[in-house]
Amino acid sequence: YQLLHKNAKQYPNNTAYVFMGKQTTYAAFMNRIEAAAKGLVNLGIGRGDKVTVCMPNTPQALDCFYALNRIGAIPNMIHPLSATQEIAFYLEASKSKAILTLDQFYPKVAEVAKEGCTILIAKIQDELPFPLNMLYPMTKSARAIPKLPKTGYVLWTDLVSSGKGVTLPEDTGKYDDCGAILYSGGTTGTTKGIMLSNLNFNALGLQTIAASGFGSVAGMKMLSIMPVFHGFGLGVGIHTALIGGA
Repeated sequence: YQLLHKNAKQYPNNTAYVFMGKQTTYAAFMNRIEAAAKGLVNLGIGRGDKVTVCMPNTPQALDCFYALNRIGAIPNMIHPLSATQEIAFYLEASKSKAILTLDQFYPKVAEVAKEGCTILIAKIQDELPFPLNMLYPMTKSARAIPKLPKTGYVLWTDLVSSGKGVTLPEDTGKYDDCGAILYSGGTTGTTKGIMLSNLNFNALGLQTIAASGFGSVAGMKMLSIMPVFHGFGLGVGIHTALIGGA
């Protein structure tokens, strides 16, 4: 978060990311992260707590990832297409206090989320530009999403709104703090949670930029199609670009 914040102050008007044609500047991105961090604090998430991020590549996933790092909490990154029992394993292994996922995955998450683990629900439609946001409900994929019950979860938009007036704690993040938990493929046994430090992510990003051959990648574009729950997708496809002003 600190390296991203430093970079955002240097390139506030650069586009941080483009999602389905919708552009978000670094300045706007930092505002989104701060709002999400306040909402998480209001939920009771604090330093050292784990929150599972069960998301594809969406703006909400990025907001949550960096917001958790801002308050010293730890994102537990998992594949949203994981089977129900796999999700149960990830939640139990990490002792997550909350899980963020899309509305379409609510049924299987609700099946295994235990008491004390808040389910946060994001919707793709909320991040689409006009007129896609108006047309999306009519698509085949949108119509296939099960209707959410009235209770049992917190909408991501409501969580963000709930943080208004909250004062964030001092940023006491250190380079050797755990920055995120990712999981091994499990090819030689049970999948294992891998605790990566802030330094792991920053070193990967800075070394990738240095090895690219460009003096600076600011203003350049990177097509990030590898998933946010994947080490390469998160560390290179997202973090490298964002700490370089790309």
